[in-house]
Amino acid sequence: MKILFSARDALWPEYKPALEAEFARLNLSVELTRDTSDPGSIDYIIYAPARDDDDLSVYKNVRLIQSLWAGPDKLLKNPTLTQPLARMVEPGMTQTMTEFVLGQVLYHHLHTQDFVTMPKDDWRWDWGPPLANTRTVGFLGAGALGTACAAVVHQVGFITIGWSRGPKPDAPMQVFHGAEGLKSVLEQSDILVLLLPNTTATENVLNAETLALAKPGVAIVNAGRGEAIDDAALLAALDSGQVRSATLDVFRQEPLPANDPYRSHPRVLVTPHVAAETQAATACVFAAENIARDARGETPLHLVDRSLNY
Repeated sequence: MKILFSARDALWPEYKPALEAEFARLNLSVELTRDTSDPGSIDYIIYAPARDDDDLSVYKNVRLIQSLWAGPDKLLKNPTLTQPLARMVEPGMTQTMTEFVLGQVLYHHLHTQDFVTMPKDDWRWDWGPPLANTRTVGFLGAGALGTACAAVVHQVGFITIGWSRGPKPDAPMQVFHGAEGLKSVLEQSDILVLLLPNTTATENVLNAETLALAKPGVAIVNAGRGEAIDDAALLAALDSGQVRSATLDVFRQEPLPANDPYRSHPRVLVTPHVAAETQAATACVFAAENIARDARGETPLHLVDRSLNY
């Protein structure tokens, strides 16, 4: 079979040997290529688009596009995409996300931002951090990443709850759903972590109305999608104190413009979309095994449901 690796040039030297090793381990004879001159000969694509205007319609015989990204929403905006698409779910990405989320939860739990902005000659302090087991961390998004992050945060001692599109009776924490469920999570949470996909149902899920329902002084960590937050509403809530502080890793426009209000806000920590980077070593294992599943006639894992956008 012929597999096209379509991603940034800088990734090829790292991914090529790792993918070849994984396909050899699976006893699959493959030709791994970057040559796009004969698109009809390509059976599979391992994909992280380096440009926005890729014409995928020419790959008429492709059985599966295996994304190197966890979120499919940007790929689904390509009108030429008609092939089955599988998103990336791999332990390296999960590990980096859990480390990021735990770090930011502790950052806000310990009011680290207060010390960052404290006057340099100020030593008096009338506040000490409460115990983790007295504070609730709410996860908006209770999928694979959300539940993995919640488990790690819970191990530290925090109370964890979640909110998702529908009921999740088998989740390892209490998961609410629907409008009333969102209200419950907002009212209970001292820290809110957003790990939502970008869909019509999740766009602006945090807006002026829902932020007003939140526990006063809530802290927010957004490591999912920038579209989940109404930026003007969040800035107003930060200014009023309804939201005490925020870590924002994702934005509607990336890179975030230098003059964006978030960059200068004293209660906001901006990070440049670094919460969960795909790890080549573990991603290659998943990509090769998922392609092998399809080659055996089995259903690939983590196929994207286009009606849900994830």
